[in-house]
Amino acid sequence: MASSSYLFTSESVSEGHPDKICDQVSDAIVDAFFAIDPYSRVALETLATTNRLVLAGEVRGPAEIDTAKMEEIARGVVKRIGYEQEGFHWKTLELCCHVHEQSAHIAQGVDANGNKDEGAGDQGIMFGYAVNETPELMPAPIQYAHKILKNMAEARHSGAVKVFGPDAKSQVTLRYENGRPVGATSVVVSTQHVEDISQDEVRELVRPFVEDVLPKGWMPPEDEFYVNPTGAFVIGGPDGDAGLTGRKIIVDTYGGAAPHGGGAFSGKDPTKVDRSAAYAARYLAKNVVAAGLAEKCVIQLSYAIGVSKPLSIFVDTFGTGTVDEDKLGIVLQKVMDLSPRGIREHLKLNQPIYERTAAYGHFGREPDAAGGFSWELTDLAHDIKAELT
Repeated sequence: MASSSYLFTSESVSEGHPDKICDQVSDAIVDAFFAIDPYSRVALETLATTNRLVLAGEVRGPAEIDTAKMEEIARGVVKRIGYEQEGFHWKTLELCCHVHEQSAHIAQGVDANGNKDEGAGDQGIMFGYAVNETPELMPAPIQYAHKILKNMAEARHSGAVKVFGPDAKSQVTLRYENGRPVGATSVVVSTQHVEDISQDEVRELVRPFVEDVLPKGWMPPEDEFYVNPTGAFVIGGPDGDAGLTGRKIIVDTYGGAAPHGGGAFSGKDPTKVDRSAAYAARYLAKNVVAAGLAEKCVIQLSYAIGVSKPLSIFVDTFGTGTVDEDKLGIVLQKVMDLSPRGIREHLKLNQPIYERTAAYGHFGREPDAAGGFSWELTDLAHDIKAELT
């Protein structure tokens, strides 16, 4: 039996982290295709290193999104993030584009044809998770880690704090008692900064961002509050370390509090179930918890390339559920079509809504009027409860 008292840690990274730059560039290009043709196909990776970006992948969509346009989009993302450093500058960085047309063999498996419904873009397993630790029904450690960095980035962009650089990481360790978070035992924040500022000064600039995010009384002991523990952090971003699309999948999801299927999200259109089915699984798990049917819930979906129906659905409520899990799995398939087409249409995924997902987590975010984060809605809770009565 798992212990009910323990420490658990999750980390986040900022929009200026090398891997996150790549995620945002890849998703900005997905959005550009979708803004013109909502049925575009995109599978695009980005590599970042010192003053260089490399784009690679396969696409099928409007000719207007050519090499020059993709390069323009990539520079725009880097500029928005705020990189104007000697070793990584939006204007002077070298861009290499190796993007080609989508494979006809992949297309024939995915496209609807005659009596064949649209198939999954690849095989794989996807997980969704929800827990009632926070109002967003997210695990508390990852939610707090995201908020610390997001608030710091907003202060940097507004000019309220001018010494922060774009690159940053956070890590939050919480103490759980009887399965519930009750306080922080340690917090780590590493942030890029301007020269000629002391480590103590950076520490005091970071402190209010942590205090504002953690619940009152949750700050860790002073000797467990780590800010730039290795010292100066002036050289950051891709000049300090290479980045690649899809390397922060645990940051993107639940901070390690739940399983991950292995597939990354960014740079992929929603025919790729790595992305769309993971969103659907989160949507279903969140609605189960929002309906009061469990305190926490994990859902696994599995697919085969070219096949429209999911091969399996697994539901686990960790002993907190009020209904039979097998019955709940049947009901979830009844209230939502879990084919790739069904997911896309239910969650309205054929829209330019993806760049905003590529930093500070794909989950635990506020649904917006333009259709972003539709998988965070709890509009299915009533239907699930109704099917169970």
